[in-house]
Amino acid sequence: MKTLYTILSSVLLLCAIQSASFAQSVDLTESFKKHFNETVQAVHETDNADEKRAILNESFDKMLTVIDRIESLGSLNGEEEAKLAAYKLDLTEKQNQLNGLDGFDEIVDEDLDEFSDYAQDMIEQANRTITIGVGTALLILIILLIL
Repeated sequence: MKTLYTILSSVLLLCAIQSASFAQSVDLTESFKKHFNETVQAVHETDNADEKRAILNESFDKMLTVIDRIESLGSLNGEEEAKLAAYKLDLTEKQNQLNGLDGFDEIVDEDLDEFSDYAQDMIEQANRTITIGVGTALLILIILLIL
């Protein structure tokens, strides 16, 4: 009977370790897609153009803050760092377009809904899958909720 318990415990431990190893990677892009989808919904529900612009700016700021925090952790390899830098550049460019900075014309108030859809398409079609650890993913979710 002791042998049966030992074997059963070993099998359960092996399954737990295997499950934990598969759970150690989280796709950052999916987290950003979900967050920005909520942003686009909030923009479409708001009638005031200043509020729409503020919602979009806040969302871009949150995502850029998350990227900065991930970069400061220093646990990424070269390829992940390059993907993260490209993602950050795309987000910064969209925020500059929104606000008319860095040579872009400011998005007019009437086009904010369309711009939010355009930015969402950019985020969803990004050909970057950035895999991060579960601990980092939890940190990202907490940052996005707190900010």
